[in-house]
Amino acid sequence: MRSLQASSIASRTAGPARGGAPVVLGAALLGFFLISLDALIVTVALPDIGRSLGGGMSGLQWVVDGYTLVFAALMLSAGAVSDRIGARRAYGGGLVLFALASAACGLAPGLGALVAARLVQGGAAALMMPASLALVRQGFPDQAKRARAIAVWTVGGAVAVAAGPVLGGALTASVGWRWIFFVNLPAGLLALALLTRVPASPRLPARLDAAGQITAVAAMGALTYGVIEGGEKGVGRPLVVASLLVAVVAAGLFLATQARGAHPMLPLPLFRSRVVAVSLVVGFMLNAAYYGGVFVFSLYLQQQRGQSALHAGMLFIPMTALVAVVNLASAKLAARFGPRVPMVAGQLVGAAGSLALLTVGPHTHVGTVAALMVPVGLGGALAVPALTALLLDAVPADRAGTASAVLNTARQVGGAIAVAVFGALLAGADTFLSGMRWSMLLAVAGLLLTAGAAATLPRAGLRPTEP
Repeated sequence: MRSLQASSIASRTAGPARGGAPVVLGAALLGFFLISLDALIVTVALPDIGRSLGGGMSGLQWVVDGYTLVFAALMLSAGAVSDRIGARRAYGGGLVLFALASAACGLAPGLGALVAARLVQGGAAALMMPASLALVRQGFPDQAKRARAIAVWTVGGAVAVAAGPVLGGALTASVGWRWIFFVNLPAGLLALALLTRVPASPRLPARLDAAGQITAVAAMGALTYGVIEGGEKGVGRPLVVASLLVAVVAAGLFLATQARGAHPMLPLPLFRSRVVAVSLVVGFMLNAAYYGGVFVFSLYLQQQRGQSALHAGMLFIPMTALVAVVNLASAKLAARFGPRVPMVAGQLVGAAGSLALLTVGPHTHVGTVAALMVPVGLGGALAVPALTALLLDAVPADRAGTASAVLNTARQVGGAIAVAVFGALLAGADTFLSGMRWSMLLAVAGLLLTAGAAATLPRAGLRPTEP
């Protein structure tokens, strides 16, 4: 409701953007592209980062998860921050912080400094994400035009996810891994230049849930640390056990603050809807299979098969190239058969792809590996638009922004946990291939379970659940 009010007030008080609606969309789209790109561009560069800065499997996992974890943990509060200070100011501040953190990543003298800069990057991305969409709402007060603008904005994110491994491989092979971070600087400066032509955004009263935010960060961070370090050093280590206990306690405290707080960042009544609960679990698992798969096979192609970063990135092209096209096909299928059909079908396709990857061995042709990865990407592209539509249809209109933030958080957490768990399996197994196969089996099992849960949903979803 706050976002809708902000859009209404902006349309009355801010006046037209000096550069027009396309400038608003361009500024918002560039930032969203960078946010999505940096979630995956680093994966293909991990072996080179390891050789350059040292560190074992756990260090490389933190290079990926440091960004994703903070992004997910802070996203629920970022919408309230955007409301309080205004979307344009929040977006601009996030862009500046993102650019500075990117420069720090590229200049990092050691692995610890790189991970620290990635944590800051994730925080900046969390601030930018809701502000980016709020700017689109502000720049397009007409509902039909806004729907088309949001569609373009969404495709921009999909293109970034598709381009991440390819661009990461090309930059790493040609000018070095540090340029996967430096490339953010000119794009960020362009987005800031466009932002100067966007009118100021209104400010709205919004309360921050400090207790909920602190306990959420503690729970996610402790769990990820426990899984990553447990895989490399053993689950029985005192520090690993302590971190897992902290995760459990912090999660309990988080739920308590959300149940009793006057202004919780995660309204628990949303979960009364079976559609909401199932959609979040499905989103979690789809990202786990996709991000976890990219992480594992980036290492496989380079460390086990001797492929260069460029060749490894190019081998992801078949998996990622059709993502935007399949996103559109998902919308058409949902319109004809209901969102449940593409949602279930996408998970089954992804499970079939993960199952097929169990056949990959030490001498499997790399072209075959690239082909076998295709269903994993297509499955997610088919399911995500449908599950998003299903989720938004199941909540009241004034909870749509919160529901979207919760879904994005669940998906990012899925990716972070998958990298932690799959990396732990790789580190703890007798051989890399053994750990890789256990990872794919886990992905298959998870996708089949969530597909079964989604299949039990009514064809058109359920009525919105009132808080």
